[in-house]
Amino acid sequence: MGFGDLKSAAGLRVLNDFLADKSYIEGYVPSQADIAVFEAIAAPPPADLYHALRWYNHIKSYEKQKASLPGVKKALAKYGPADVEDTTGAATDNKNDDDIDLFGSDDEEESEEAKKLREERLAQYESKKSKKPAVVAKSSILLDVKPWDDETDMAKLEECVRSIQADGLVWGSSKLVPVGYGIKKLQIQCVVEDDKVGTDMLEERITAFEDYVQSMDVAAFNKI
Repeated sequence: MGFGDLKSAAGLRVLNDFLADKSYIEGYVPSQADIAVFEAIAAPPPADLYHALRWYNHIKSYEKQKASLPGVKKALAKYGPADVEDTTGAATDNKNDDDIDLFGSDDEEESEEAKKLREERLAQYESKKSKKPAVVAKSSILLDVKPWDDETDMAKLEECVRSIQADGLVWGSSKLVPVGYGIKKLQIQCVVEDDKVGTDMLEERITAFEDYVQSMDVAAFNKI
């Protein structure tokens, strides 16, 4: 398990592919796992690695709060795809090492055998990556649905919201949250496919139940 050397272009490509369908290194919220990987990167990923760059900029915004993020920071090799070998801790001072440097060296002339093997490995990696099925972009959205007053039938309000059906929309858990003066709002989770369902559509459909719904707001929005 691992990303390889995150200071190299190859390592950043592995990280970019790993984050293609994920918002974070582990789970659905920023954690010490993200901090451990973030600190292993020497500089922001290039623009063409947009999944890694999006994640990098997002985690960078937590710089002042990084110590308070949940989880326990583990060794870098504990994170990443299972089929990539971690090389960040490999010894580099053994002159009798028979292993071949797949990515070459600035100080030594690359042998023909090493060059051939490196090119074969890179070709295999690119071939494997090209055969991956297209990733469906999804988001987890937390909605706040507010009633008109404390006499609104909240069970009926939730029933109306859940009656909204669309391709790419799945409703999740919900709860009632007090907002004051005896009024409670409905807080409900849903998962959507980004290409099929948007927040504008959800707001239009939910507020159409005007006998029960006063307004709808997006409380949280996370890519998954």
